[in-house]
Amino acid sequence: MNKELKRTLIVLAGMCILFVSLVVYISYFQVFKAEAIKNNSYNKRLWINEEKILRGSIIDRNGKILAYSEKSGDTYKRFYNYGNLYSHIIGYSYREYGKVGLELEYNNTLLNINEATPFHELKNIVIPNTEGNTLKLTIDHHLQEYSRNLLKGKKGAIVAMDPKTAEIYSMVSLPDFNLSNLKEEWNAIVEDENSPFLNRATSGLYAPGSTFKVLTAMGILEDPELNKQYECKGSTTIDGYTLEDYGGKAHGNVNLEEALVKSCNSYFADKGVLVGKNKLGEIADNFMINKKIPFDLPTAKSTFPYKESLGKTDIGAASIGQGKVLVTPLNMALIASSIANKGEVLQPILVKEAISPGGKVIKTNHTKKISEGVDIFAANEVKNMMVEVVRRGTGTNAGIKNIRVAGKTGTAENPSGKSHAWFIGFAPADDPQIAVAVVLEEDGTTGGKTAAPIARNIMIEALNTIK
Repeated sequence: MNKELKRTLIVLAGMCILFVSLVVYISYFQVFKAEAIKNNSYNKRLWINEEKILRGSIIDRNGKILAYSEKSGDTYKRFYNYGNLYSHIIGYSYREYGKVGLELEYNNTLLNINEATPFHELKNIVIPNTEGNTLKLTIDHHLQEYSRNLLKGKKGAIVAMDPKTAEIYSMVSLPDFNLSNLKEEWNAIVEDENSPFLNRATSGLYAPGSTFKVLTAMGILEDPELNKQYECKGSTTIDGYTLEDYGGKAHGNVNLEEALVKSCNSYFADKGVLVGKNKLGEIADNFMINKKIPFDLPTAKSTFPYKESLGKTDIGAASIGQGKVLVTPLNMALIASSIANKGEVLQPILVKEAISPGGKVIKTNHTKKISEGVDIFAANEVKNMMVEVVRRGTGTNAGIKNIRVAGKTGTAENPSGKSHAWFIGFAPADDPQIAVAVVLEEDGTTGGKTAAPIARNIMIEALNTIK
């Protein structure tokens, strides 16, 4: 009798454990995974619901229609007006291939669907929406088109933005792909070794080269005990490893400004070691390196692993934007904008507003600070040095007649191929209206020769056309 009772109790206990496990498992999915599963771009139920709704349009800052939907039989068909131009911003929405870009990130807004709760699920069944909301971007279509034309035939990225509001005016990544012919070209795009699907502006990680020296300069400025003078002999040896200046050129006796103007590697490597990895890392963190940049599209995290065990050679290399430092073009545009904006780091904005079918603005992304960056004194000092870089240093090809331009060039060594050419800057220096970052991937040239002229042309066009 006792044995039977024990067996019964063991069976009941086992069933209770299974029941509790099932409840925990279901609860886990309901709490942590339900939203992700519901909004997964391959969810068939989601597509069935979507096909009953006129998906909202996407327009630029001036109201130009970039993407829209029209009824086709019993469903709606999506149209993309400008082929390749917005492939990495708008992305696509196809039943066969899912969604990416703003089509994915703002899917519920474009469909006018509320959050995934049982109440709203019931409401959507009883009173279904038939028309989605419109997205108004901060992008200026003309500058977007102009930027892409300047980058045509190259690999790389351009980000241009308003430093005072952090609104993105243009964001281009090449190679790209044609949204209108995606079905026909899908296999070729997938197999392309140049990765057209990669948004290099937000997710491409590159050594920043000498553009990183603007952050090292801040660390030098903030150390009152550090001697700002230096005798450059064309190279420096740190722990047995030699870092050379470009072409092995000796710059002689230089101070911080002259070192930035001439982009002296020896100066910044040696001074960076004295500043130390923790101070350099703190400044990097303040400018969103090692942090996720909050943005309307997914972004890769720029990295400077200063909390790891780094030797002096690693610190010296990092101080000139080499070694273990990797950044996205978006992050570098943000750094240029922050220096222009008196040191404050603002959250970049790509989607300005969501507008209801009736024309009412239902959501606005406002300008907001996300980091302290650096104090106004250091920002102003670095800005003035960047002006000299363009006026008489490595960045003269970014100069604009009768306008003070601030900038920094970069030529980043690339272990897997040719060097990357960089330029970051803004204009006018005294009342910044446009900030820009340009990277030419594996271009094999210097940033001053190829990236700087592209940045100059974008700044001129923005100043002349954006109101």
